[in-house]
Amino acid sequence: MAEIKLAAETRTEFGKGAARRIRRESKVPAVVYGHGADPVHITLPGHELHLALRQANVLLSLDIDGKTQLAIPKAVQRDAIKGFLEHVDLLLVRQGEKVNVDIYVHTEGELAPGGNLLEHVLNALPVEAEATHIPESVTVSIAGLEAGATILAKDIPLPAGTSLNVDGETVVLQVLAAQAEEAPAEGAEGEGEVAAEA
Repeated sequence: MAEIKLAAETRTEFGKGAARRIRRESKVPAVVYGHGADPVHITLPGHELHLALRQANVLLSLDIDGKTQLAIPKAVQRDAIKGFLEHVDLLLVRQGEKVNVDIYVHTEGELAPGGNLLEHVLNALPVEAEATHIPESVTVSIAGLEAGATILAKDIPLPAGTSLNVDGETVVLQVLAAQAEEAPAEGAEGEGEVAAEA
């Protein structure tokens, strides 16, 4: 997992008006916290931050007042309509430190023939991983699975140094039987004609 370097500026103005001014300058207000230190309010370059957040569980190397600090995103607020970044909460981390994160679950292969459906009970798997080696995702084979099959959290192979942060018996994926198309209820068509005439 690569580090992405961002230059941060500390800020002393708060509130909606200040946040709007920051965003007009193509920057994003953010707060950095963790390790028992007081939260530090910063601004980050909007375009670079937007690109960085495309990576799941990205590790950010922040230059804050000449000091480099590592952080991971914990909460990202976006505009509900336009989707632009409004605010980001960042958690300070250290080399070798363990953190709790969610990693995406991807699937590969095809289910057994029969039109059955795959349900993602969990789209992301809660795990504990080293802060500087957080996996972006895990991949699970569903090849040949039939209706009624389930994949539990404990069945998913995890990278070295990563452990489950959820009960191993938790269902992550399950295969649902194909639904037969329901025939129209008897007499429904006639009832509709009567209603139309009325």
